[in-house]
Amino acid sequence: MPSSSPDNSIDIDRSVTPVSLRTLAMPADTNANGDIFGGWILSQMDLAGGTYAFYIAQGRVTTVAVTGMQFHKPVYVGDEVSCFCATQHIGNTSIAVRVETWVRRRREEIEEKVTEGLFTFVAIDKDGNPRPIDSPDTSYRVKS
Repeated sequence: MPSSSPDNSIDIDRSVTPVSLRTLAMPADTNANGDIFGGWILSQMDLAGGTYAFYIAQGRVTTVAVTGMQFHKPVYVGDEVSCFCATQHIGNTSIAVRVETWVRRRREEIEEKVTEGLFTFVAIDKDGNPRPIDSPDTSYRVKS
């Protein structure tokens, strides 16, 4: 049975969900303690969620909210960082996307979930105004 997150949503099944973004944590992304800065991780999650929402909305989107953000474990220089996305809800103009971030520790086979959050995006037109999501592409999957 899938495990549940603190917000009662179901954890993303990584065995059937392709990665939405993968990158390496680098020394330039550290905070004063030498760990990877939380804002950098948040920005990677926003990039992954925004790209995912773009394809579902079939057009431009903008981030309007980040809720339920949790940082479970630190990310270290050299960790391979992967973000996985899943649609939680599609409204008239908005898409709520669950984003989980996992790391593979450098020189180890250990994979750990380090952050998770719910990102809400609004579909916008060429002038930046909200637009309806008439025919969402719910079949969208990031290609591996």
